Amino acid sequence: MKDTYRHKGMRRNLVDDLMEKGISDVRILDAFMDLPRHYFLDNAFEEWAYQDKPFPIGKEQTISQPYTVAFQTQLLNIKAGEKVLEIGTGSGYQAGILGLLGANVNTIERHQDLSLKAERLLKSLGVTNVRCFFGDGYQGLPRHAPFDKILLTCGAAEMPEELCLQLKIGGQMVIPLGRGVQTMFRVTRVGDKAFEREQFGDFKFVPFLKGKET
Repeated sequence: MKDTYRHKGMRRNLVDDLMEKGISDVRILDAFMDLPRHYFLDNAFEEWAYQDKPFPIGKEQTISQPYTVAFQTQLLNIKAGEKVLEIGTGSGYQAGILGLLGANVNTIERHQDLSLKAERLLKSLGVTNVRCFFGDGYQGLPRHAPFDKILLTCGAAEMPEELCLQLKIGGQMVIPLGRGVQTMFRVTRVGDKAFEREQFGDFKFVPFLKGKET
């Protein structure tokens, strides 16, 4: 698969659309220009890769619509060098965006095939600051905790306590919370067992499921 002038033109149109929808962080917009979304989709969807829509990637999972990726990323306020845990690698596109922002990304996926595919693709694109793990997202990665930031790319029915406790004090987690339709929350750990919540509107994600599948 190639990244042509046509693809870059479509990316520019997507970035303009994201700006109109309120994405203002220039670093995020630059990352969207630099990372070819069509590489993360099946060839059948290449023509539509830069529309602001989600698409299936197999295993009943989707690549989130670009606005959702940009919105969650903007809420995280990533700083270079921060250690980030992503729950739900999926195609690897969101992890790639975080990596281009300079984060040290640890991303966990419950479907082994998706995890391996994302790992290969990100390496081929030269995104070397993303580590892919196959495992149960509910458990997080306690051996690598604490994290500066945690991002869930799937809808949690309830607040996952185990993940909250893997945040450093002052760290933040962006999480879609609820059944069916989710409300986007940013959770800040302000003490050993103290957390503050902010909410940012409704979204719809695939569900956050326990366990893992080979």
